[in-house]
Amino acid sequence: MTSASSPDKPLDEFSLIRRYFHHAARLAGQDASVVLGPGDDAALLTPPAGHQLVMTQDTSLEGRHFPDDMAASDVGYRCLAVNLSDLAAMGATPLWFLLSLTLPEVNEAWLADFSRGMFELADASGIALVGGDITRGPLAISIQATGAVPAGQALLRSGARVGDVICLGGVTGAGLHGLHLWQQGVRQGPAIAHFRRPQPQLALGLALRGVATACIDLSDGLLADLNHVLMASGGLGARLEEACLPLDAAILRDCPHDEQRRLQLQGGDDYLLLFTLPQGVKLPEACFAIGRVEEQSGIRLLTSAGETRQLEARGWQHFG
Repeated sequence: MTSASSPDKPLDEFSLIRRYFHHAARLAGQDASVVLGPGDDAALLTPPAGHQLVMTQDTSLEGRHFPDDMAASDVGYRCLAVNLSDLAAMGATPLWFLLSLTLPEVNEAWLADFSRGMFELADASGIALVGGDITRGPLAISIQATGAVPAGQALLRSGARVGDVICLGGVTGAGLHGLHLWQQGVRQGPAIAHFRRPQPQLALGLALRGVATACIDLSDGLLADLNHVLMASGGLGARLEEACLPLDAAILRDCPHDEQRRLQLQGGDDYLLLFTLPQGVKLPEACFAIGRVEEQSGIRLLTSAGETRQLEARGWQHFG
C-alpha cells in the first residue's frame, strides 16, 4: 500500500482510531450493552441476562487469507464475515467485536475503504466495534467477535448421532472456485462475489437452535469440517450421496462435473453452515440434505453410478 498521508504530519494510532473506527452511530445510545466503547483502556459491556457469551477470533494475513490486490472495502467485509460465521455456527446473536490492525504504513484512503466495508457488514449484522489496537508491521487483521446464546442452547460440533441427516446451508465450492478465478484475473461473477464477500448465515444459525444436533461453519472444506463433527461426536462416520450434491449450480456451472464435485467436497472458504438434523425434521429453505451419519468411522461417497468410494477427509491446513 502507498501512503496517502502527509509526510509532514502523519497520523498517530490514536488519531487513526478516532477518525476511522469510532463508529458513533452504533454507540451513541443505540446499544445499551455498550457502556463504554473505543477511547478508554478497555471497553465496558453488559452481557444479556440469562445468556452465555460466545467468543471467537480469526487473523487474516495479506497474500495468505486475501489477495494483495483485493479492494480494501472487501478486505474489511471479509475479515469480519469469517468471525460472524463462527458465531452463526454456534447459534449466537452477534454483540461486539475487537479489531487489531497491523499496517505497513498509513494510507488513509485504504483505511477509509476498509472501515466502510467492515461497518457495512457490522451494521447489517447488529454487531458493534468496542475497541482494539493499531500497530505497524506487515498487513494483518485480527478480529475477536463476541455473541450471546441463551444458556444451554449453543450449537456444538459434538451432538451428531447415528441416522442423523447431514445438511448444507447452500452450495459449497464457490470459495475455492472464486480464488482460482481471481488468480486467473477474473473479477466478476457469482463465485468471485462469494469469495470477496461471503455471507455469514446468522439467521440460519438462530433457526437451528434447539433443532440441529450438531453444527459447524465450512472454512476448511466440507470433508475436513464434516470430519471435525464426526470426531467430536464420538468417532462416527458418514455416507454422502453424489446425487444429492447440488452439482450444476449456477455458481459452479463453468466447471466440469468432476471439478465441481472436487470443489464441493474439498474446497474451503465457503463460510456456509454444515449441520445434522434428526430424521423426519423439516429441512430449512435453500438447504440441502447430502447424506447420513453412520456408526462405521470414515466418510464414504455413494456415486451416481451406484459405487461406494472411501473419501479422505482433507482440507485446508495452515501447517500442512
